[in-house]
Amino acid sequence: MGKKKNAMVKAALSLALISSLGFSHGADAKGNSKQAQPKKAKNVIVFVGDGMGPAHREAIRLAAKGLQEDLEMNKMPYSGNVHTSSTTVVTDSAAAATAMASGVKTYNGAIGVDPEKKPVKTILEMADKAGKSTGLVTTSQITDATPAAFGAHVSDRSKQSDIAKQYLENSRVDVLLGGGEDFWYPAGNAGKFEDKPAKDPSEASKGTQGNLVNEAKKLGYSYVTNRRDLMKTKNNKLLGLFANEEMFEQKPEGEGDLYNPVVTLPEMTTKAIDTLSQNKRGFFLMVEEEGIDEMSHENNGKLMLKAGEQLDKSVQIAKEYAKKHPDTLVLTVADHECGGLTVEGVDSKDESGDGISKEDGPFNIADSQGQFVIDWTTSGHTASNVPLTAMGPGADKLSGTYENTHIFDVLKQTMKR
Repeated sequence: MGKKKNAMVKAALSLALISSLGFSHGADAKGNSKQAQPKKAKNVIVFVGDGMGPAHREAIRLAAKGLQEDLEMNKMPYSGNVHTSSTTVVTDSAAAATAMASGVKTYNGAIGVDPEKKPVKTILEMADKAGKSTGLVTTSQITDATPAAFGAHVSDRSKQSDIAKQYLENSRVDVLLGGGEDFWYPAGNAGKFEDKPAKDPSEASKGTQGNLVNEAKKLGYSYVTNRRDLMKTKNNKLLGLFANEEMFEQKPEGEGDLYNPVVTLPEMTTKAIDTLSQNKRGFFLMVEEEGIDEMSHENNGKLMLKAGEQLDKSVQIAKEYAKKHPDTLVLTVADHECGGLTVEGVDSKDESGDGISKEDGPFNIADSQGQFVIDWTTSGHTASNVPLTAMGPGADKLSGTYENTHIFDVLKQTMKR
């Protein structure tokens, strides 16, 4: 093993240790005080930075806040260190989300089912049964793996139209905001977003369960496709689809890559909280930033950082709500790490590799003259532990090192009325 690889391994181990101890990069002491919290959570808001390992958080912090400040997702009083494996060492988003949503380890590609492909009840379904409102928000397809695992049960994550139908008919999710319109309309029946757009000709309607947008309308949902209509609707059942597929174009830097959601993640988060919080019994909301993972798959540091900043702005919105409603649990976690990312200093003598191992950058450190580079070791997922940070009722139970299934256990216990 070369000197560079040794250094990278040491850096990864150090970051994993840091994540288990918590984040305190200039965090406000008053904001981090562990004050007495209600024992039960009326509301739960789960943020998933898909693919966001400990080094991703640090890179996002450096780019967005600099050396002396910290991310909102880090400025929470409790932190944990999460094992991410599925029934294999390296998980995908489907199995990881199923573990967090249902407390069951399963095979990669599984959505809300155990290794024998039997459905397992999710925390979102439990919240619905308890009379709470429920919501799923993402910059990916709303039927993609992470949101799907909270509100559907299929043996293969590719069955996205089946997932959409289950949202409407089975789990009855109140607020659904994201991309993926193509899976709600049958082939040849384009919706608001044209088939085969110039930015990605492969995108086109491909639904297998009929016109699910029409079904949603019949079930009382308001359907919106742009920011203006999203913000003005008052309905407590809301379906917003804002792209054919993902709400961005994931490609290597400079090769047609885009991160330009027609509605931003902070805007979707705000609307979801405003809508769901009308229920006096409380709500459960899962918010995902998919761009971190997808851009890491492409080793695209620039847009990974941009997506990460949008996630942190969304976390800030939830924290502000929680401060006014202390019976709200807020947590930020990842389903897995993607890219084998390390943060390094700018060094012209450092061997940078080529292809997927080539250094990315340099990137500016906010409020300073400094810079850093991102070094990728893979374009796939890794088995790295991921950090979790939390505030509110039950957050103390998320301290330490544990399996991803423990997140479900804590949510179930904390939401039990």
